[in-house]
Amino acid sequence: MIVLDNDLQSRQLARQLVQNAKQAQAILATFSQQQIDAIVKNVAQEAAKHAEPLAKIACEETGFGNWQDKVLKNHFASRHVYEAIKEMKTVGIIHDDPVKKVMDVGVPLGVICALVPSTNPTSTIIYKSLISLKSGNAIIFSPHPGARACSKKAIEIVQRAAEAAGAPAGSVSGVTELTLEATSELMHSKDVSLILATGGEGMVRAAYASGTPTISGGPGNGPAFIERSADIPLAVKNIIASKTFDNGVICASEQSVIVERCVLDEVQKEFKAQGAWFMNESEMTKMAALLLRPNGTINPQVVGKTACYLSQLAGFQVPETTRVLIAEQTTVSRKNPYSREKLCPVLGLYIEEDARAACRRVAELLNNEGLGHTLVIHTHNQDVIRQFSLEKPVNRILINTPAALGGIGATTNIQPALTLGCGAAGGGSSSDNVGPLNLLNIRKVAYGVRSIEELRTPADRQSQPQPASFQSNNASSILNDVRFTQSEPELTADDRFEQVTSEGDDNNASEITEQNVERLIRQVLQRLS
Repeated sequence: MIVLDNDLQSRQLARQLVQNAKQAQAILATFSQQQIDAIVKNVAQEAAKHAEPLAKIACEETGFGNWQDKVLKNHFASRHVYEAIKEMKTVGIIHDDPVKKVMDVGVPLGVICALVPSTNPTSTIIYKSLISLKSGNAIIFSPHPGARACSKKAIEIVQRAAEAAGAPAGSVSGVTELTLEATSELMHSKDVSLILATGGEGMVRAAYASGTPTISGGPGNGPAFIERSADIPLAVKNIIASKTFDNGVICASEQSVIVERCVLDEVQKEFKAQGAWFMNESEMTKMAALLLRPNGTINPQVVGKTACYLSQLAGFQVPETTRVLIAEQTTVSRKNPYSREKLCPVLGLYIEEDARAACRRVAELLNNEGLGHTLVIHTHNQDVIRQFSLEKPVNRILINTPAALGGIGATTNIQPALTLGCGAAGGGSSSDNVGPLNLLNIRKVAYGVRSIEELRTPADRQSQPQPASFQSNNASSILNDVRFTQSEPELTADDRFEQVTSEGDDNNASEITEQNVERLIRQVLQRLS
């Protein structure tokens, strides 16, 4: 008996998953809209029933966040996402325009490979299952090794629910031998149509490098601008609620706060009243050393931890009621962790003289990290909102709402999603909150409405204007026109054609030679210009 090494065995199992998924998707592609909708509904309902136990398993296994907020995320991924997509047409003719004589036909992509992050494992599996099944695709999950058990449990729940509602076996599956080789096998398989990537920057880059079409999220670094017209107590409440939700692991959450100096005192007072701790120089230095690893990436030890735990880990004490830690900053760089993404309740604070300076600071922070992702503005000034909307290099601009929940579509009316595209600016292929329509090819059906002869006929010939007709009661000769009766205007001399000479011309300058003619032409042209 031959015993395969773990990496070889994981590759073989991954290949088998792809073959099973391909066969299942061929059957799914024949299902009606009603059949697809029944599967999606059952998966959403079953996932919602297991929201709490899945949240507790995920929190215990990963050590990130808190289980209470993960329950809310699981409900969001099941109920909220389902409510947003349940009426979508995704099978057959999804749009028909009888006036323009065009139709759109939804065509499933095939087999989708889904990468799962350790920060949001169970909610990501629920969400990606729903949007994939809704669009008639089979899906294979490659979970993060740090979230192995909770991911396996979530996949099993979704798998059973889908098959109980009529989905063929293999429609939903997951890698059980978690190796880089297995994930690589999935991403490079010719039978995988798309990689739906949510995870670390390295894994997302590997997905794009595989040559398989990829839709991904990206790193956030959301600035929150508190403009002078804002409801400051509400703005501070929203920022703290967002930054402490699941201890800050959602990538859309605020990473820096930008404040106009004229409202600084009120903002600081409100932050302190609501549980923020403003670190001194010594504390900021200790925390900065903890946030990033020597290679410049975020330290996993700080991800999804509470403010009190982080302060103890850094070596200083804060009151037990502390909810967020704030560091006043003046610089932005890759080496300054306070100006980068921090998946924990730590915020940078930047003080600017006015809205224009704040606008520049926001752009500087986004260019440092987080291009294409999210920013939030707290204001009642529509001109400020318009200015930011037209200028800032992000795909989600949120107004007066917690960014973590507004960005995913929980407290706003944008598409509910847990994969937030960053577009070309962020190195991605989509700027959308990814939903079922992103996982379809759209086949265009169009009737001919113009002939080739019409195309060859210039538009101005097709509708020639009729010449105006002039009528006069008195017959008269054209010679009576005033233009023929006016005296001839006196002509003035035109000095453009006078002989042009230059200093140094000799007597031969007036001779008609080739050289003299060329010189005369150049001089005339110079005077005309």
